[in-house]
Amino acid sequence: MYSHRDREGGPLDRKRISDVLDKHLEKSPSSTSRGLNSKDKERSSLPSTSTGKSQLDHRSASLSKAKYSDEESETDSEESDVSGSDGDDTSWISWFCNLRGNEFFCEVDDAYIQDDFNLCGLTSQVPYYDYALDLILDVESSHGDMFTEEQNELVESAAEMLYGLIHVRYILTSKGMSAMLEKYKSYDFGRCPRVYCCGQPCLPVGQSDIPRSSTVKIYCPKCEDIYYPRSKYQGNMDGAYFGTTFPHLFLMTYGHLKPQKPTQNYTPRVFGFKIHKP
Repeated sequence: MYSHRDREGGPLDRKRISDVLDKHLEKSPSSTSRGLNSKDKERSSLPSTSTGKSQLDHRSASLSKAKYSDEESETDSEESDVSGSDGDDTSWISWFCNLRGNEFFCEVDDAYIQDDFNLCGLTSQVPYYDYALDLILDVESSHGDMFTEEQNELVESAAEMLYGLIHVRYILTSKGMSAMLEKYKSYDFGRCPRVYCCGQPCLPVGQSDIPRSSTVKIYCPKCEDIYYPRSKYQGNMDGAYFGTTFPHLFLMTYGHLKPQKPTQNYTPRVFGFKIHKP
């Protein structure tokens, strides 16, 4: 249903997206028919079977292999269609949040996204904004027919960026806090690697509220320090999708979850004697 491309890439290149969109807009007025999508291109590259019936009885071993390859690709296509239909009940938001590396994200309510007030100011920050929003809300759109495969990938990347910018706002609301609370209780954000914090559950935090400034870190409420996530996939997420405010507002909202500061610190020793600190 949705593409499962490699998610280890770097941040979204806005200039590249804008250039591709400009080229598309320049070509679209002169075109009187829909652009070929990736499936159409594959079909057009295949030989016609309607005029080749007389050759079926005289094909060589190489053509037999080609036919077997075509049948195999058709089977794969049918299987992908079946898998796509099976996944029709899964929303884009659920699919996205369940991808490896996206465990820190909670699912934002559709009602929150559909309220334009909550999206104020995001139009200018996200390229392909309208198409990205339609993708997030599972709204049927015809852009897949007129966009190239590359442009469709850029729309998906824009949707990920838009969802992240919506997410950082949503988790500061009561519903968002509640959703993140469940993940916190399940240790979805990981535990503090510091020995004397005794496995204290952490919270995601950004070092900046500006997109593409830094990757997400985890904040320990006990030692009040930040660390890199243990998973390299989680470490690739933009810190702006969680922001600088969330963990501290979370602990103010749920004050009973704020732990006591650790009473024990590591003391370096040489042959049993404490090292003198100047």
